[in-house]
Amino acid sequence: MTAPFALPASGIQFPQQIDLVVDALHQARLDWRAGHARHAEQGVHFPSRQSLKRISNELAIALFPLRFGPPELTAQNENNYVSASLESTLSQLAAQIRLELGYDAPDSDQKAIALNVERAIGIFAARLPDIRRLLDSDVEAGYAADPAARSVDEVLLAYPSLTAVIHHRIAHLLYGLGAPIVARVIAEIAHERTGIDIHPGATIGRSFFIDHGTGVVIGETAIIGERVRLYQGVTLGGDPDVEGRHDVPRHPILGDDVIVHANASIIGRVTIGAGSRIGGNLWLRSDVPAGSIVEAPHPIIRQSS
Repeated sequence: MTAPFALPASGIQFPQQIDLVVDALHQARLDWRAGHARHAEQGVHFPSRQSLKRISNELAIALFPLRFGPPELTAQNENNYVSASLESTLSQLAAQIRLELGYDAPDSDQKAIALNVERAIGIFAARLPDIRRLLDSDVEAGYAADPAARSVDEVLLAYPSLTAVIHHRIAHLLYGLGAPIVARVIAEIAHERTGIDIHPGATIGRSFFIDHGTGVVIGETAIIGERVRLYQGVTLGGDPDVEGRHDVPRHPILGDDVIVHANASIIGRVTIGAGSRIGGNLWLRSDVPAGSIVEAPHPIIRQSS
């Protein structure tokens, strides 16, 4: 590795010093590539975060054209817009999946990769109406749960939970279709926008709502039933005793109609029975029977001296 160069006391002097910076950055990349041949960064052969951000936005518009689309859309012309948009967007998504499959198996038969991509895109497109119906249930759950919401449209347009869940429904389908990197990037785009971190591998039932949302973490093997509500700061985390193991479920299972209040952490492959209510500021690592209420000890209130 080359020795670090010294910057002058007055800071960088342009343009000569820039040449040294560029050379040093080049050497740093060469050093990385020499030690990580599997990740050699040779050209643009990896899914693009910027492209997937555009694709995610276009898919959201295809799902809710009159809410996320351009203002000139009406109920009379939305089908034409969705048709044209999907044709382009699905083609772009196929290109990103092809990059992932080629990256994972660079020596694979390109014809086989193309067939796998075609299959994945076909299934993905066919499932978009199911995703729309799932999201309708999520929007309705948010409206029913939050008395501050004035309409379902407000929930869809203004609540970070719905942004995160739209991305998750899309990413989860792609994850199951064999494009985990593309799915993970889409999930991280939502995480960046909302502060809600949902791994695309997590399985989430209908009518799911996250109130407020900031700081929520849902791990890869979590399973969440129907009509579940989480509040800000909730963690459905992995069992630290199986850290590094990818072959075992390590995140919680939440039954139907479970509510988890703010800043509760449920850790490991524990089961929270249907209809249970988990109080805030808890660290929980054991199963909970259906219909239970779990609360932290009440705070001590005493007179100040």
